Amino acid sequence: MRYLVPNDYMADPSAHVFNGRLYIYPSHDRESGISENDSGDHFNMKDYHVFSMDDVENGEVTDHGVILDVKDIPWAGRQLWDSDAAYKNGKYFLYYSLKDKNDIFRLGVAVADKPEGPFISQSDPVRGSYSIDPCVFEENGQHYIYFGGIWGGQLQRYKDNKALENGAFYPADNEPAICARVAKLSDDMLQFAQEPQAVVILDENGKPITAGDTKRRFFEASWMHKYNGKYYFSYSTGDTHLLCYATGNNPYGPFTYRGVILTPVVGWTTHHCITEYKGKWYLFHHDCVPSGGKTWLRSLKVTELNYNSDGTIQKIEGGL
Repeated sequence: MRYLVPNDYMADPSAHVFNGRLYIYPSHDRESGISENDSGDHFNMKDYHVFSMDDVENGEVTDHGVILDVKDIPWAGRQLWDSDAAYKNGKYFLYYSLKDKNDIFRLGVAVADKPEGPFISQSDPVRGSYSIDPCVFEENGQHYIYFGGIWGGQLQRYKDNKALENGAFYPADNEPAICARVAKLSDDMLQFAQEPQAVVILDENGKPITAGDTKRRFFEASWMHKYNGKYYFSYSTGDTHLLCYATGNNPYGPFTYRGVILTPVVGWTTHHCITEYKGKWYLFHHDCVPSGGKTWLRSLKVTELNYNSDGTIQKIEGGL
């Protein structure tokens, strides 16, 4: 494993190949001085940087500097959390999660002419958006956006894409777990093209994973990639500190649980992306070793990811 940005705290990476070079879009951790809590108030996340390289294992990592700052987003409140990037028709799009002026998480979009930015935000969040952790997957010119996270990510405050009047809903342990969401993006990449749908994860018997199955149910950090014709939906289990994956036959699922990608790392959160570059697959993620275990000061890491002949992913030991 390799730490990519040893002199700063970066987390929640998304990595894409643009123009033959690998670009990484992480969140940027800073201390707020507030005690750690489930709302994430200990994170003081004001901006995004982008990094690039042409050799994952040994090459120099270029910091292209700040590509978007919370002060330049018209609808901003606070906390720039996870982001992802996409390309279409000569433009680069940065999708980000941010609390609005009412402290409600929405998804925003910023646009640039180059993968390293700078990105200019749209004046309003995506209509009908909520929660956190956008991930954009492209296939045959169509882009799909995945999102959602419970607890501090506020996904439990919504049902059928509507805000709940009573604040939050958590299923009983024997009921289907809260799911991530997926929607097609519009042709201009700026809005949902349809109502978001639930990303259902099934167990080995074809039944939805239940809320009490905390080592397999979704918590946050959606990522989608395709390998040998199969769609791989990977995610974090949150409080059980695992990265898991499930496979399906189309971008909407349902997806059948297949196993663990990464065992727990030092630090509370686990967030990742999976990307192919120059014939190898890589897992980008973070841990809190360099900060001495402070879970709100995370450091960006990468390691090679390998598949078995049956398409399952070889488990990586996280370090705990």
